[in-house]
Parts: sequence; structure tokens; C-alpha cells
Amino acid sequence: MRDDSKNSPAQADAWRQLRSLTSARIALGHAGTSLPTSAQLDFQFAHAQARDAVHLPFDAAALSEQLQARQRETLTVRSSAADRHIYLQRPDLGRRLSADSVDHLREYASAHAEGFDLAVVVADGLSSLAVTRHSPAMLERIDEMARVEGWRVSPVVLVEQGRVAVADEVAELLKARMVVILIGERPGLSSPDSLGLYFTYAPRVGLNDAARNCISNVRLEGMSYAMAAHKLLYLMREACRRQLSGVNLKDEAHVPVLEAGEDTRPGNFLMGE
Repeated sequence: MRDDSKNSPAQADAWRQLRSLTSARIALGHAGTSLPTSAQLDFQFAHAQARDAVHLPFDAAALSEQLQARQRETLTVRSSAADRHIYLQRPDLGRRLSADSVDHLREYASAHAEGFDLAVVVADGLSSLAVTRHSPAMLERIDEMARVEGWRVSPVVLVEQGRVAVADEVAELLKARMVVILIGERPGLSSPDSLGLYFTYAPRVGLNDAARNCISNVRLEGMSYAMAAHKLLYLMREACRRQLSGVNLKDEAHVPVLEAGEDTRPGNFLMGE
């Protein structure tokens, strides 16, 4: 078979070695004034993955079965957005529960009048793929933290067609002191499965984003489950101590680093030191 690679018009980029350090689209090379065919095809594939992640249906029933198999109680509800088409066009409807869902949670809350320290919500958001892949592992860590702290935790409330703010209504109905929602973030061209965690103290309907703290890009190629749990625990502890969340609560969690001498590659990798 003849090798035509030497005759290819595509030219490699001088910074190509940096591609091993990031999933960002850098050092792609060029063919004249255009991208090489392989880079263009990779871009189109990533774009298709992002679009698929937005429209992939949320299998709440399968996730509920998976959690119940781990002895974790779940409640499944819906937002006021009747379907995916409406959800994407009307973000406001994704922020509120449907009437039937409100009744369902009120009925549950009436049987648990003591309320909860922490309400846990999972919503598809803009990537049910992220929720399916990453929420079980994050929920396990959240439950472990709550047990250590002695917090009463609500069932995992699964919200179909949900936006971030729907967690406030869920928590208010369940009489929860705090709420965390695990939700699929808007897909990027290298991250169709990015999970976001949004935390609110004293949640209630009508709060805006300034009242919430966000931990973003939770996935295998982004922030690890352990680091996300570490940051979340710091925020929850500080929120309980200071009785607030959002812009007035900064993430100052201590991040463990390598001690001097443990890193065998000191210096700036860009400088080749």
C-alpha cells in the first residue's frame, strides 16, 4: 500500500507536544489557510456529541433503580416544561415544578414534618449524559459526608426537564435547610458530559444565582469526584456556621498539594526546565 502521508499538504504545528496536556483545540496544524481534514472531522464529531447530549432523554427510572439498589430512596418529579422542545425554549418553566409534582412533594413532606438538613436534587439540565455518568458516584460521596456530619438527608429528588432554580422549590417544599442540585451543564465541544453542583443555604422560590455556589466541570477529564466533594463539604460547613451562601461565601477550601521533593518535574514545563 502506498504511503501518501509525505505528500499531504497538511503542516504540523510547532506546539503540537502541548496537545498531550489539554483537551482544548490547540496546535491543530493547517493545510494552506484551512484546518487539516482530520481536525475538521474531529470538530464535527465533537459538535454532534454536544448536540446529542442536549437532546438525549433523561432515563430517571433507570437512575432511580440504580440508586434504590444501593438502598437510597428516590422521588421522581417533573418541571413545568411539558417536553424537551418547550424546555429549551422556555427556561422559566424548567425552574418551577409541575402542579402534580408540587402535590407529590407536599404529601411526602407532610409525613416528614421534621424536615431535612440537606435536600439532594438531580436534574437532567442540558446534558442527561453527565447526570447518568457522574451523579451516582457524587451522590455516594455526598451521603458519606452527610453521615459524618450527622445531617438528615432527603430522598434523592429526580427532576425531569429541570433547571438549577427548581432545586429551591424542591427544598422549600421538603422544609430543607440546605440544598444541592447535581445537573448536566451546557455541553462544550470537548465536554459533552460535564456535571455541575449548585449549593444553596436557606433555599426558597425566587432566589437568583447570587444566592448559590457553583462547583463546575465535574467529570473524569475535569474536576474529580473527590475534589468536588471536598469543596462542597467546605461550603456546606461554612454555610451552616455563617448562615449564608452565594457571593458572600467564598470557596476557600484548602486544596492538598504535593510536598516539596515529591514532584520530580519542577519548574515551568513551557520553558523546558
